Amino acid sequence: MRPTTLCSALIILGTLAIGPCDPTGLRPPKDLAGTWGGENAGLIADDTSAHVHIGCTYGNVHQQIVPDSSGRFDVPGEHNITAHPVDRGIMHPARFVGLIRGGDMTLTITLTDTAVTLGPVVLVYGKEPRMGPCPICRRPAPRR
Repeated sequence: MRPTTLCSALIILGTLAIGPCDPTGLRPPKDLAGTWGGENAGLIADDTSAHVHIGCTYGNVHQQIVPDSSGRFDVPGEHNITAHPVDRGIMHPARFVGLIRGGDMTLTITLTDTAVTLGPVVLVYGKEPRMGPCPICRRPAPRR
């Protein structure tokens, strides 16, 4: 085998052994635990539940979200679409449907008792959500 061919084969084998390059260094866990952020949307998950915001709405999943082998998930939860400006506390039954590809999640929420669908939104693992003008679930600014 020629030296250049051997070198190329070693590089290919090394790349396959290590895996694809992830410039952020963040890889989502199999159970989605952590913070996922996007434009005017966010999801915070742990091993027992998840809390979601899309715009001025919020919802909860009361179980661990574990995607299948293709990266898809579809779990029940509840969602409040009237949270701002006055939260009336009305939680609607909902389906939280998503697809994980690497560190990206595409999420859609469908209320099962109405025709309301939120999303799809794209969330990135480890990214702080960039929420718009709604003050819900926001840390207060430090006082001067």
